[in-house]
Amino acid sequence: MTTASRPGPRVTAAVPLLLAAALLAACDQASELPGTDPAPPSASGGGGTTAGTTLPGLPEPAEARALLDGLTVADAGSMSGYSRDRFPHWAERDGCTVRQLVLERDGEDVTAGDDCQPASGTWTSAYDGETFTEPGDLDIDHMVPLANAWRSGADEWTDDEREAFANDLDAPQLLAVSAASNRSKGDQGPDEWLPPAEDFHCTYAVAWTAVKDTYGLTVTAAERDTLAGLLDGCA
Repeated sequence: MTTASRPGPRVTAAVPLLLAAALLAACDQASELPGTDPAPPSASGGGGTTAGTTLPGLPEPAEARALLDGLTVADAGSMSGYSRDRFPHWAERDGCTVRQLVLERDGEDVTAGDDCQPASGTWTSAYDGETFTEPGDLDIDHMVPLANAWRSGADEWTDDEREAFANDLDAPQLLAVSAASNRSKGDQGPDEWLPPAEDFHCTYAVAWTAVKDTYGLTVTAAERDTLAGLLDGCA
């Protein structure tokens, strides 16, 4: 990146252990009786919700603006050596995959079998407002795409650290969205692509910034400027 040097990721060798604990806790929650509604999260931070989708670990917009100011600005790095296989997903714990757990979390009236696979429910894609009743019609999006992370510092991580990033249920990194919107996004940053649903732009910017801060990833100048504008416009 003539450019600032990229900092090492803030994840450590202990991250896989933290991931395992998070997956176990999420699996326990997913096994609750169908129809048990979780407590509604705050819409402004600490688990914001838009269009039926709940994201964990969201800071307030003002805090995200401060986090953005602390990120290192650098040119995008090389894609040399990149492969999705370098970010193993979806992790499994006691029969539940991270994909299944996100579908459980992001849907309404979701029922699942003993294998954690959702059998029915309703999902509203925060990216475009589309509603689905078949879990197979949704993708689990990485808020900061794997390839984008690779270009902004993850190329220097271990595979275990990349696995933790790809399966993170604690940061606002994973959400169930329409396959069409996810594939339209690809690995683009917010300066290149934003969700068609404009009412999600504030949450999108907060989540993207929080993930980049959590993992010590860099941002390009264009990415930073776009995020700053979105965060400044949060209601």
